[in-house]
Amino acid sequence: EVQLVESGGGLVQAGGSLRLSCEASGFNFEDYTLGWFRQAPGKEREGVSSINVAHSTTFYEDFARGRLTITVDNAAHMIFLQMNNLKPEDTAVYYCAAERNPDDYWGQGTQVTVSS
Repeated sequence: EVQLVESGGGLVQAGGSLRLSCEASGFNFEDYTLGWFRQAPGKEREGVSSINVAHSTTFYEDFARGRLTITVDNAAHMIFLQMNNLKPEDTAVYYCAAERNPDDYWGQGTQVTVSS
């Protein structure tokens, strides 16, 4: 059974940093594309960043590039999102996900709130 459990969210001032963690189980990282998504109040869920372990490639949305970094610890089966220079518009529930067409799996989300 695939499971994804996020942690590390919280309240931070603008300009601060947070590191989100996602504990994954039930699948091999090399077989899936791993990613972070977010959903702000009143908005649709949007992609943030993704990583393909098998091909050692990463992808970032424009708003994330240069401030957010996705990494994995394959041995520990963990996915991380380091977020620096946070802005109030980064306030959202952040989800980690694992996708291998046609299946996708999601965690329950962790709240990130950035105060101005």
